[in-house]
Amino acid sequence: MEKRQYNDLVSQHQPKESRVQNAIIAFLVGGFVGVLGQLLVEFYSYYLDISSKDASIFMIVTLIFFASLFTALGFFDKWVTFAKCGLIIPITGFAHSMTSAGIEYKKEGPIFGVGSNIFKLAGSVILYGVVSAWFFGLIRLIIMGG
Repeated sequence: MEKRQYNDLVSQHQPKESRVQNAIIAFLVGGFVGVLGQLLVEFYSYYLDISSKDASIFMIVTLIFFASLFTALGFFDKWVTFAKCGLIIPITGFAHSMTSAGIEYKKEGPIFGVGSNIFKLAGSVILYGVVSAWFFGLIRLIIMGG
């Protein structure tokens, strides 16, 4: 079988995705995560009597904790399959990628397994986040003049 025939056969049996439906689901789920985050900020501000800035830190820690916990329990992947970028783009996606890499490599030990591989998926996010922050900081320095 030629490569072209094989690709045609694969494309015939591959499930079709609706990009519009995926976008709507991701928008709604991402919006829900945003609303949940804001509710947590309000909750922590009111009940702990702290500033919104401090409550925001508590909210981030809470979302990271639950995303990691649900990943470890095995059902966050099912949610991500449904919600797509609605759960991957927020901080929950970062926590999910680190936790799943840690779980996957735990059998290799704490140093060569978890320690060496925990940033496997998240490392590119960190790298390009730092590089883009430096780049935009440089642009701001040039435009603002110091």
